[in-house]
Amino acid sequence: MQILHQDSSILVVNKTADLSVLPEGWDKEAPYLAKLLEEKYGRIWVVHRIDKITSGVIVFALTAEAHRSLNIQFEKHEVEKSYHALINGLPKWEQKVTKFPLRVNVGHKHRTVVDDRGGVRSETRFNLLERYQAAALVEASPMTGRTHQIRVHAYALGHPLLGDVLYSAPETDLIARPALHAFSLTFTHPETGKRLTVQADYPHDFQEALRLLRGK
Repeated sequence: MQILHQDSSILVVNKTADLSVLPEGWDKEAPYLAKLLEEKYGRIWVVHRIDKITSGVIVFALTAEAHRSLNIQFEKHEVEKSYHALINGLPKWEQKVTKFPLRVNVGHKHRTVVDDRGGVRSETRFNLLERYQAAALVEASPMTGRTHQIRVHAYALGHPLLGDVLYSAPETDLIARPALHAFSLTFTHPETGKRLTVQADYPHDFQEALRLLRGK
């Protein structure tokens, strides 16, 4: 865990990929990010979440006013979210917008699935960043906030994330989790009113997978 930005209103963190934001239902004793931060910084307000297995940038509010401001921005889709992901296969596109409707919490593995009839509107914009021999680095910008949205939309395009066996990716030695990193957040600062962009460096496992894919 790395502190990326801190002031009197907000706290922005680069979360590691082994830590839940809030308590896990099946393990009440497991450490989680919100508790670790409150032990050090006092009262915090959770504004949004990223999956336990996902690394990267996440913002917390340090005042009720900041919490209210950030909540409104997320609800109105005024926050720009950029994720970087490693995907299986070589996409034929440079850019792709996916709008597959999604239904969450399906089956005993609690998967999210594409459901044209019963699913909820979902949209992700993909941009190709680098191609390798049998994989690619993409930027994914979710315009909605469904569970596992990027992972499922990538799978639905025929390019599941590296390491994402839940969504039918082949097993790999490159990375031991779905290769997804919350790269940046852009939002309006609750106190100054200015747009703020915070980026999070890739963690070691993501960097190592990239190094191997690039053949360096």
